[in-house]
Amino acid sequence: MTTRPFKVLGIQQIAIGGASKDRLRTLWVDMLGLEVTGNFVSERENVDEDICAMGSGPFKVEVDLMQPLDETKKPAVHTTPLNHVGLWIDDLSKAVEWLTAQGVRFAPGGIRKGAAGFDICFLHPKSSDEFPVSGEGVLIEMVQAPPEVIKAFAALAGA
Repeated sequence: MTTRPFKVLGIQQIAIGGASKDRLRTLWVDMLGLEVTGNFVSERENVDEDICAMGSGPFKVEVDLMQPLDETKKPAVHTTPLNHVGLWIDDLSKAVEWLTAQGVRFAPGGIRKGAAGFDICFLHPKSSDEFPVSGEGVLIEMVQAPPEVIKAFAALAGA
């Protein structure tokens, strides 16, 4: 295997799905004290999500509390309670190119703007004959890290 031309820097987010954001907020916001920092609604992705946060600066982790706009449509963000995990990537374009060449399956949609404004793409949770490597049941969001996050993780690695 060739040298990987990118780095996974850390956890960017976790996304939790349920039939009702109200029930999710009871735990994550009311009981655990996370701050709601925004909301994202997308008919294409069948999601209404509250964007919450814990931590600060480049080490802030986003916790997305998601409910479907329509429980009968896909994607069904509520059918898997831990919907996906987001990873900070230092060079998303290189990562997608290299991983695709290694047989990694990506979900449809390619690289695009995500709810928090960063470029994102998803590794598919299931493999295929053409792409035998997948998230093995886990949807993984790859997120382009902004310069301040890349710098903070580089400083941490050098410490």
